[in-house]
Parts: sequence; structure tokens; C-alpha cells
Amino acid sequence: MPLKGRAAGGSPLVFESPSMRRLLALGLSLLLLGLSGCALLPNRDPLDINVVGIEPLPSQGMELRFVLKLRVQNPNETPVDYNGVALNLEVNGQPLASGVSDQRGSIPRFSEALISVPVSVSAFSVLRQTLGLDLTQTLDKLPYVLRGKLASGVFGTMRFVDSGQLSIAGPNTGIW
Repeated sequence: MPLKGRAAGGSPLVFESPSMRRLLALGLSLLLLGLSGCALLPNRDPLDINVVGIEPLPSQGMELRFVLKLRVQNPNETPVDYNGVALNLEVNGQPLASGVSDQRGSIPRFSEALISVPVSVSAFSVLRQTLGLDLTQTLDKLPYVLRGKLASGVFGTMRFVDSGQLSIAGPNTGIW
């Protein structure tokens, strides 16, 4: 028995050939499988990521280099494996630094780890920051926003955002 229907223009649709029926059945099956696929993904709580330190690195040319230390807390029942980190740092509402690392690791369930990511600050970013500061503003308690991701395969990449205040003006300890 042929399948009948109507197209958008009102003309009848007839799927009489077995190959057309198989193609339609395959298409509908793939659509249902795709819609239910999201339910199969693990339900994870977001990671808690905080900036816990900034250490200087040897600079090159007109750029500054730092190591940004992140504390990553895993509040989930399963470990989080990662194989790369990428991040962007905004200070005082302006882009300041970016960095990537291909380090690999695992954060056990209900545990935490420190991840160090080298970041670069261009001379233009420093100039933009300097011009953005008010004459009355100090280097104490500058607002920052850190955006990034922990790579873990196609469906396992976890994005994160952390914000707070940097206190740059302090004792000359080498760590901010």
C-alpha cells in the first residue's frame, strides 16, 4: 500500500517504491536517535574553577609572560579527564591575556587539582589597560573575568567562567 500525503504546494506525495520507504524510515529513525542522544550524556555539575596565583615567566620581546594557577574542583561522582586547557583573561573590562596548554590530567571524583597555564600579555593589551585606568584608580582590587575550557573530547569539553578581583599592588613577593 503506497504512503500518501500532501506537499506544501498541495500536490500529493506518494512513496510507492520500497527504497523511498526505507529511506524515510531511516531518516525518521536517525531523527529520533539524535533527539534521544542528549539524554544519554552524563549529567554533571559544573566544575568550580578559581584563580589562585599569578607568577611571572621570562618575557620575550614586547610581550609579558605569566603562569596562571587555577584550582579546579570536581564536585561530581565521576573523574574528569582533560587533554588541554584554553583561557582568556579580562581585567577591568578589557582583554588582557590568553593562554593554552596541551597538558593532560585527571581530576578524581570529589577532589581538586592545581593546573598551571602559561599566558601571554601583548604590549598593546598593556597599553589598552593603562589607558583604561582612571587617574584615581589603583592597582588594588581590579575586577577580572576568566573564561576558558577544559578539553576532553567531542562531548566532554567543559567551559568555565570565574570572576573576582585582582590585588596587584602588594608586597614584592613575586606572586600576585
